[in-house]
Amino acid sequence: MSENRLKGWHHLPEVPIRISPFFSWPPNPAEMARWVWNSWFLISEKLIIVAIAFISFIWFQPPLAETRTFAADWIGAMFVRNFLLALAVGGSLHLWFYTFSKQGKALKYDPRPLMVNGRQFTLGGQVRDNMFWTLGSGVVIWTAYEVLLFWALSNGYMPMITWAASPVWFVALFFLIPVWESLYFYCIHRAIHIPFLYKHVHYLHHRNINVGPWSGMSQHPVEQMVFLGSVFVHLIIGAHPVHILYHLQYYFLTAMTTHTGYQGLLLKDKNRLNLGTFHHQMHHRYFECNYGSLEIPWDKWMGTFHDGTAEANARMQDRRKRIMGK
Repeated sequence: MSENRLKGWHHLPEVPIRISPFFSWPPNPAEMARWVWNSWFLISEKLIIVAIAFISFIWFQPPLAETRTFAADWIGAMFVRNFLLALAVGGSLHLWFYTFSKQGKALKYDPRPLMVNGRQFTLGGQVRDNMFWTLGSGVVIWTAYEVLLFWALSNGYMPMITWAASPVWFVALFFLIPVWESLYFYCIHRAIHIPFLYKHVHYLHHRNINVGPWSGMSQHPVEQMVFLGSVFVHLIIGAHPVHILYHLQYYFLTAMTTHTGYQGLLLKDKNRLNLGTFHHQMHHRYFECNYGSLEIPWDKWMGTFHDGTAEANARMQDRRKRIMGK
């Protein structure tokens, strides 16, 4: 192992971790195009969730004529759809990686197993606890936000975007929502690491030092409300119903995929689908780095970026000592 490689990890991706080339100088159009291509095509989390959003809209979403007034039938149908979707994604990933261990430790970042027991968990075990918060409150808040936005859209309280009227903006929103997530997530994530908010809210998520698929949305209800609250930007910029579905499904479901603890889905000795991000995996172990994502390099600008190298680890430890006054 190179001297610049971190110790204590089972699998390490190529380091140093690269940030989006859209914020590098001088501009490199080829690198920008490669970044977008690798993020979206040919098979990616983003494209899969776009497909799920369209399937949800076409076959499982009540028409706007029904969502003008609150009613238990259409609200209940949306809750059941979201509950089953969360259960299917989180459950499938957990079964593949942990229950049946289909790829063993191949591409697994942390060599340790998930915790079976632990007094820090509300229900005594990591997976049970994470499922409780994800399905018990997370899906409720996800559905409630969808209900509010579909009610607002159907009553004309927010701008409607259609393919016929604005085809470029209609498509562009799918690409811009993950970028908005990068900005929004960094801001709220730094805020909930303020000691008071960490102690009373964010601590619940950080029970997961070694993460699994159910860890992503295992959050205090207050954090879930703030995290998913990014969708209310559509009250200003507008949306088509499929954008609302995609936005919340992207936030909720990629929280599961990025917390698998594995770099990707391995089939026939090849990584077929990138999933977990080592960038965020390090945040769960080291806490005081990588608050955002790689789409917008806020961590690099704010001095909290850990690029996965031993040199970055040493800088982080020096920063900790300065903060602690040592």
